[in-house]
Amino acid sequence: MANFKEWPSFLMVFLFAHFAQYCCNRIDDDGCDYSGNSKHRCIPKVNYRHKEKEVLDQILGPGSYDARIRPSGVNGTDGPTIVHINLFVRSIMTISDNKMEYSVQLTFREQWMDERLKFNDYNGKMKYLTLTEASRVWMPDLFFSNEKEGHFHNIIMPNVYIRIFPNGLVLYSIRISLTLSCPMNLKLYPLDRQTCSLRMVSYGWTTDDLVFLWKEGDPVQVVKNLHLPRFTLEKFLTDYCNSKTNTGEYSCLKVDLLFKREFSYYLIQIYIPCCMLVIVSWVSFWLDQSAVPARVSLGVTTLLTMATQTSGINASLPPVSYTKAIDVWTGVCLTFVFGALLEFALVNYASRSDTHRDDMSKKCDLERTASMDVGDYEDGPNSFNMVRSNSTKPLMRPELMMSRDKMSQIIHQTPPLEKNSCWKSWMSKFPTRSKRIDVISRILFPMVFAMFNMSYWSTYLFREGVDEDK
Repeated sequence: MANFKEWPSFLMVFLFAHFAQYCCNRIDDDGCDYSGNSKHRCIPKVNYRHKEKEVLDQILGPGSYDARIRPSGVNGTDGPTIVHINLFVRSIMTISDNKMEYSVQLTFREQWMDERLKFNDYNGKMKYLTLTEASRVWMPDLFFSNEKEGHFHNIIMPNVYIRIFPNGLVLYSIRISLTLSCPMNLKLYPLDRQTCSLRMVSYGWTTDDLVFLWKEGDPVQVVKNLHLPRFTLEKFLTDYCNSKTNTGEYSCLKVDLLFKREFSYYLIQIYIPCCMLVIVSWVSFWLDQSAVPARVSLGVTTLLTMATQTSGINASLPPVSYTKAIDVWTGVCLTFVFGALLEFALVNYASRSDTHRDDMSKKCDLERTASMDVGDYEDGPNSFNMVRSNSTKPLMRPELMMSRDKMSQIIHQTPPLEKNSCWKSWMSKFPTRSKRIDVISRILFPMVFAMFNMSYWSTYLFREGVDEDK
């Protein structure tokens, strides 16, 4: 019974011990940590989010910082403020030949030292402070000199931040989309390479107060899977382009993007169709010269199709004062198609001339035959009756018969061929001039077009290689 009565005392002691342990390990609302030691001291735990607010109020307070004053130079000197810049090209949307511009989306970063913004990092607990309002600190007055349009990105929040490091280093990063001017030289189009620049210049601060420098190491980065519809980004180069005006010298940075045009698209869409149209126009050389509707329809159709193709190509390009490589190609192809149409006009004229010549030859033969018959009748009626009695055909003297045969040979046949002359022997198979023009055109047009192709591709491909070496 005595042991049973002592149970409540033991239970009370057990509950009190556990309650004391719980109180020693809890964190109070005032920030004290009750660690379970013998003295039960209250050790405060630091809330670094509150400390960030205190630090920001301290370094950006109205009495300690003025965003209108630029930072000091290197090591606190009165020299110019050094701003390091680097870019990350996220995408290149379009490259327009007609407007001579290109659109790019990039992450733009600036870094500079502002010793007024130094703060205590609490033994590395505060790596940096983050701001989203650029107006709170001094900012370089940089602008893109070849910009045509541009905008910031605000979805879901503005894509911009400012990081302030304990040593006073300021990092400004923003995502922007720009449409930039890109003057192009289209003399070798579409076998050309184009260089588009991105220029960044100080607007108001001269080089005595502000200097832009590329960040060491890798100042320009490009996304790995960059796909362009008609171009390939071969390489990019960074350089300096300080500009001098009446108001002073201004710091300038530029990056040159070298684009190579993809030729396969133009080969399929322009060069091969033009070659096919030229070859189709040669079909009329194999058609009979009397097939006037077929030859005229073929020539006019190919000529109009070639003209439409040429106008469509020029519609997508700006009107320039020089001749482009594509202009030479389309111009020569149009000339060949037009030449095939003119060839039929020449064949038709030669055919009518041949017909007229044959008619005149037959008329002369009839007149000459009639005059010979009259001469035979004047020799005497006895001889004429004797000839009629021996033959039903009109009889002429052998010497007159030979002379008529010789005359006919002279009129209807070509001059005697020289020995070992394959060309003349082959051309003798085509007695009419119209047929000879068609046969010569079948050989001459393809040969000249092949020679043009050899000269065209060798010239422009060689010039492309020379421009690349430069």
